[in-house]
Amino acid sequence: MIILYLFVFILGLVIGSFLNVCIYRIPRGESIVNPPSHCTNCGTRLQPPDLVPVLSFLFLKGKCRYCGVKVSPRYAVVELVTALAFTMLFHRYGFSVYFPAAAYLTAILIVVFAIDLEHRIIPNGLVIAGLIGGAALTVYNVFHPVVIYGDRHWWNPLLGIAVGSGFLFVVAVISVFIYKSDEAMGMGDVKIFAPIGIFLGWRMTAVALFLSVVTAGIAGLLLMLKSMKNRKATFPFGPFIALSSYIVLLWGWDILVWYLKRL
Repeated sequence: MIILYLFVFILGLVIGSFLNVCIYRIPRGESIVNPPSHCTNCGTRLQPPDLVPVLSFLFLKGKCRYCGVKVSPRYAVVELVTALAFTMLFHRYGFSVYFPAAAYLTAILIVVFAIDLEHRIIPNGLVIAGLIGGAALTVYNVFHPVVIYGDRHWWNPLLGIAVGSGFLFVVAVISVFIYKSDEAMGMGDVKIFAPIGIFLGWRMTAVALFLSVVTAGIAGLLLMLKSMKNRKATFPFGPFIALSSYIVLLWGWDILVWYLKRL
């Protein structure tokens, strides 16, 4: 069993390395497959010893082997986070069909977290990739009925979209009138809840939405108390959506049951 966990961890490291490519290139409008991996400073094509997840960063002391420029620690962090996230999902779901589905969504959420945190955008390509994966999962559920969403009804993923994206769309419209600005709620936040809704179904999407709003609200309040932000300032909501959705993938039903018992 330990070997399986080790395999999943290594798989996560490798996929995390690819996610780093996505995080860097997608906001810049570059292809994620061509050209091959290279130093973003000197342009030198990286060789296999330079591409070993986490270890290459440590052995090279966080610098490019060819030009000596420092490499962002984000690369190693993303690889390690992806490996840990996949391992936790495997521990939760084992060999069930939900493990690859949850891992796929998690990979997209990690990219969303990093890009929105740095660039304040959630690219449409990530939404489309999520929708494609969600559609595949829905089709599978039709021909191989399993309780993926906690509900076998065909409309559950569609209602998940309505709960997540629909709610945030209403908030975005109201925010435009209140703040006289279309930047209060980004449409990327609205759109990314579409694939999340498909994967999670309406109940778990509601939990993810609730956690996102609560954690973002707490963070905003703390920032204002520290005078780091004023009331009209904004900060990216995508990271809170990504983190909350991953938490729901692991413990969503437990959180819902705990909450309902205290009503």
